[in-house]
Amino acid sequence: MPQFNLGDLVYAAFDLHNDPLEESGEGGVPGIAANELLAASGTRGVVVNVGHAEADPAQDIYLVRFETGPDGNLAEPIGCLAEELSYGEAA
Repeated sequence: MPQFNLGDLVYAAFDLHNDPLEESGEGGVPGIAANELLAASGTRGVVVNVGHAEADPAQDIYLVRFETGPDGNLAEPIGCLAEELSYGEAA
């Protein structure tokens, strides 16, 4: 499993959606509907922070800001697991 570092250029390995929370069914990212697309497969982003899951300190969480369009603007950061990211564009 690749390990990513602060400042790494990464790509969404597949479509990333706002997962609903088990408790409420609302999206995990506030202000965005559950299951809404956050980053399409192949979208370029940058790692802005690295942490871990509170419930599993061995599980790295990467805070990534993905591009929102051809102008290169960056969206608000979202938490990603290593398997959701790649160093190359998705096929």
